[in-house]
Amino acid sequence: MLRRLAPVTHPDLLVGADTGDDAAVWRWSDERALVLTTDFITPIVDDPRTWGRIAAANAASDVYAMGGRPFLALNLVGWNTAELSSDVLAEVLLGAQDAGAEGGWLTVGGHTVDDPEPKFGLVIVGEVAPDRMLTNAGLRPRQALVLTKPLGTGVIATALKRGVAEAGTVDAAVASMVRLNAAASATAVAAGATGATDVTGFGLLGHLGRMAQESAVDVEIAVDDVPLLPGARELAEAGYVPGGSRRNLDWARDHLDADGTDEVLVMLLADAQTSGGLLFGAEPAAAVDAVTELRGTGHDAAVIGTVTTGSGMLRVSGG
Repeated sequence: MLRRLAPVTHPDLLVGADTGDDAAVWRWSDERALVLTTDFITPIVDDPRTWGRIAAANAASDVYAMGGRPFLALNLVGWNTAELSSDVLAEVLLGAQDAGAEGGWLTVGGHTVDDPEPKFGLVIVGEVAPDRMLTNAGLRPRQALVLTKPLGTGVIATALKRGVAEAGTVDAAVASMVRLNAAASATAVAAGATGATDVTGFGLLGHLGRMAQESAVDVEIAVDDVPLLPGARELAEAGYVPGGSRRNLDWARDHLDADGTDEVLVMLLADAQTSGGLLFGAEPAAAVDAVTELRGTGHDAAVIGTVTTGSGMLRVSGG
């Protein structure tokens, strides 16, 4: 039986919803705080080097979501040594190294265990200025919401496993997943964002729902403005929706008003993402400028909604 550990208390250890979904923050000084996080995934694509790069980008995302910069990492490996060669593992590690070289962090070792189902991820250590840290509880009324990557990786990965995803669709999903959230993070901070999260396993509705509750605001989502990966809507309509996405939507129903919106689009808002983009709130003019800047660097970013006073409701319009 799994048991929740008693929380560690210390005046310099910041924990809970005010920090990040999966991160702890240690205030090192008035100018510097350390962000510690970890994540790992099972294979999501066929190429091992690409899998390693996606896993590394995914693990680093929580640091970027807080406005921080990763600088140190440890590999976490679960490997089926009876069926998978060490050469394949070497390719996975090289993929993670590629991500680290791009993101400027150093990987200094790690740990490997035998596992019937291969898994790979990293422990990431980053740093952030405490007075500029982005948090889950930082959304404010009258802000605009910016999403920095399109949705649909969960649906596309499910279709890929079943052999029905077209090559162009898979290529677009991979390009999105290997993209680090470094530029998105820097843009959010420069735009004066106060609240941010990364969109990963709980989908847009799950992560945004938690932000709305912790920030004590309501959110209006314009579903027609939400960017989707090519082919994602068609695959969702054909039923290639992972179980995690359906569970995300079930969780969101209690605080979701999506009457009149196409149910397929609502499901895509709940789609469980791997290495998804950042979602942040900023003043409307700054949000538009941030989207323009991000699109200039190849991000499929968009303003997707607004923040209003409230108590944690999500309202979806359009579609």
